[in-house]
Amino acid sequence: MARKKRNPDAEKLAESILNTYQPESVEDMQDVLKDVFGPLFEKMLQGELNNHLGYDAHSKEPKKHDNRRNGYGNKTLKTSFGKVNIDVPRDREASFEPELIPNRKRDVSDIADCRQKLFQTRNSSLEQLFIYFVSNF
Repeated sequence: MARKKRNPDAEKLAESILNTYQPESVEDMQDVLKDVFGPLFEKMLQGELNNHLGYDAHSKEPKKHDNRRNGYGNKTLKTSFGKVNIDVPRDREASFEPELIPNRKRDVSDIADCRQKLFQTRNSSLEQLFIYFVSNF
């Protein structure tokens, strides 16, 4: 059976992360994963909010409705490699219900569920990065 080719961009990113952190133990690698997955979750949530509001952050185009971004709330996620603190974007009308990490949910230790959510959002670079880390560490 042929081995599946890996995305070269994901490999470069992984190499860069490993060169930056230089983990020497399993615990170090868990810390690296926590540092990487926090911003990864935040970027995905920002993408969901962009989709919910219908425009990207800092867009100068006229908005179709009055609902706007309204800062961030803090959330501590429980992952399979420990606790990860993230900033969750909010909207003024409080109508934003993220699909990746629903409101009031904190346990995201089920990586398979997160991977499925990534495929649903159709963000290929995030999918590939996520798959690379989950399959290699």
